[in-house]
Amino acid sequence: VSMANHGRPLWTELMTTDPDAAQAFYAEVIGWKPTPWGDGSMHYVVFLLGDAPVAGLMELPAEAAAGGTPPHWLGYIGTDDVGATARRCVELGGTALRDPFTVPGVGEMAVLRDPQGAVFAVFRPEPMTEGDDDVEPAPEPGRFSWDELATRDWEAARAFYQALFGWTEASAMDMGPMGTYWMWNAQGRTRGGMFNQPADMPAPPHWLHYIEVADVDAAAARVQELGGRLLNGPMDVPGGDRVARCMDPQGAVFGMHSRGHG
Repeated sequence: VSMANHGRPLWTELMTTDPDAAQAFYAEVIGWKPTPWGDGSMHYVVFLLGDAPVAGLMELPAEAAAGGTPPHWLGYIGTDDVGATARRCVELGGTALRDPFTVPGVGEMAVLRDPQGAVFAVFRPEPMTEGDDDVEPAPEPGRFSWDELATRDWEAARAFYQALFGWTEASAMDMGPMGTYWMWNAQGRTRGGMFNQPADMPAPPHWLHYIEVADVDAAAARVQELGGRLLNGPMDVPGGDRVARCMDPQGAVFGMHSRGHG
């Protein structure tokens, strides 16, 4: 079994109340090509960047919507053993929201919640036959580029995810009154950060997934033209990049990020 996937974000999936409208929105904002997956019986849509699958989309289950779950993006983190990771999550104070299950031809997965309430999934892909599945694609516009946890206690969250996935410290940034922004490495690359959400952020702890775009200002303008909302930004972040946090017309929150040219 390949160890090259363990602990790194592998897939991001949109659960939404209006799949057709969401497909059109992201196709326009990001440039993805929505394509039905499989024989269509699953009603699963894959977003393609060129020929490469970069994200998925499915309808938010009616019972989840009825229970108050809003449309959302869900991140899948690689693991070598889904069952062991799910059990470890529970031992560490988290919850298994959906026990390990297998999608034929895709792999095994489970949906988990960390001790502070942020939801994520774990995924062990079925090995590809070409033998090149360990080659990670280079970052480029249209791919997810950063995973960020807004939480109540980032040090407790750090301990949880380190124990679960072996994440290591990339760097920690002092944001002044905002506190510390802690960045983590997995599989030799910095993948994301975590921080304590400000008291005025009404959302429960959550993961926010950033999509790389060529020009975050132009993309943010398109989001608003197409009925989405700009929650904050676009703004500069250390290192010369620009980021924005947005909400799509159905209510799913996502980030966008463009790289500095300095």
